[in-house]
Amino acid sequence: MQNELFEKMPVPKAYMKLAVPVMMSSVLMLIYNMVDMYFIAKTGNTNLVAGVSLCAPIFTFMIAIGDIFGLGGSSVISRLFGKGRTDDGRRISVFAFLGACVTGIMIAVILLLTKNGMLKLLGADPGTMEYASAYYMWIALGAPFIIFSLVPTNLLRTEGFATGAMIGSILGSVVNIILDPVFIFGLKMGAGGAAAATVIGNICADIYYVWFIMNKSKNLSMNPKGFHISDIELKRVFGIGIPSSITNIMGSIGVMLLNRFLLPYGNGKIAAMGIVSKVVMIVVMIMVSFSFGGQPLYGYLYGAENKKRMNETIRFAYLLVCGLGLVLSAAIFFLAPSFIGFFMKDPSVIATGVPMLRAVLLGMPFIGYSMVTTCIFQSTGKAGGALLLSAGRQGYIYFVVIFVLSALFGYTGVIFAQPVSDMLTAVLAFFLFRVIVGNELKEV
Repeated sequence: MQNELFEKMPVPKAYMKLAVPVMMSSVLMLIYNMVDMYFIAKTGNTNLVAGVSLCAPIFTFMIAIGDIFGLGGSSVISRLFGKGRTDDGRRISVFAFLGACVTGIMIAVILLLTKNGMLKLLGADPGTMEYASAYYMWIALGAPFIIFSLVPTNLLRTEGFATGAMIGSILGSVVNIILDPVFIFGLKMGAGGAAAATVIGNICADIYYVWFIMNKSKNLSMNPKGFHISDIELKRVFGIGIPSSITNIMGSIGVMLLNRFLLPYGNGKIAAMGIVSKVVMIVVMIMVSFSFGGQPLYGYLYGAENKKRMNETIRFAYLLVCGLGLVLSAAIFFLAPSFIGFFMKDPSVIATGVPMLRAVLLGMPFIGYSMVTTCIFQSTGKAGGALLLSAGRQGYIYFVVIFVLSALFGYTGVIFAQPVSDMLTAVLAFFLFRVIVGNELKEV
């Protein structure tokens, strides 16, 4: 346990030491996502691009399941480490690793058995069914590996091994990037090739993580010998993990809902939004990295009841993440035509994608505020606050907004539904913070 980092190092330095490796792995993952969409779009087949975009909620759903064990486990473990209870933290880590493995296998079986129904639910039509089906099959088969990879990336940071977590993510992304053109064009696998590359990349990352934990970690374990976990501990893990996963589950549902609302306007609109989503991910993933990169610090300080240092950390996080959201979204806003054109040179896709992208970017600084607040709730065990925020942005708030705005303004309302939801969620985050943790975190 690197106590110097958690207890004595200046807050900005400690925060960045934990967050920068997360950001670096996220940047490479961004590059992978950009390259992935670049090669998919390079086929010049709008239906293929749309088919892959329709399956995005499945991948997001798997991330959500991994977060139950990864974020839920890391929240509980970091607080236990802050209290000096390393043996209890080790037991929780065993549960997180084994739970992710078992759940991943179950998800794979369910997805394969419900393939046809799921593809129709996702919005696949005769034009996109072939491509969506090929992508779906590989992603479903890879579910155990994708879900498991979310656990060590979170748990290793509770010990201060942010760099170790980063290396695993980078390894998976590099393998993915290398295999994309080989599978998509060389082996002529098309959409299925992109998914196969993703699965193999995750397998390589998982192998590295298992090696690292067995050889480098002193306080985490995957050994089930003598393992036990109490009902209270289960509630604590799931109490944070499930609200954390809801963010991504609602993201999946939100994307499905958006695609459904765009479907009457043609597959070209869905393809353009698929590209927009990849570009917006640049801002979102960097903000996520700097928001959740500091989570082990929040949990440790809360467990140690160090309110002064906790408040310093919170102030630094809000300024950093919201500032990044503002600067990055402004830069991409002005360069929107270049970003969309990078993926597809089709003038109609560029004409559709640019206003889409600029509309969605308006909500980015607000997302940053909500992310930091959600992370604080998760790290301090405030499951209710985390749940309300996680289910809001692309959940109950988004559902109401998209139905209302689409009814009032048609296609324009559909496009602006997300930034409006982002603003409303940030307002909710402000009031929830004051009510739930504002008084508790006041310095004595």
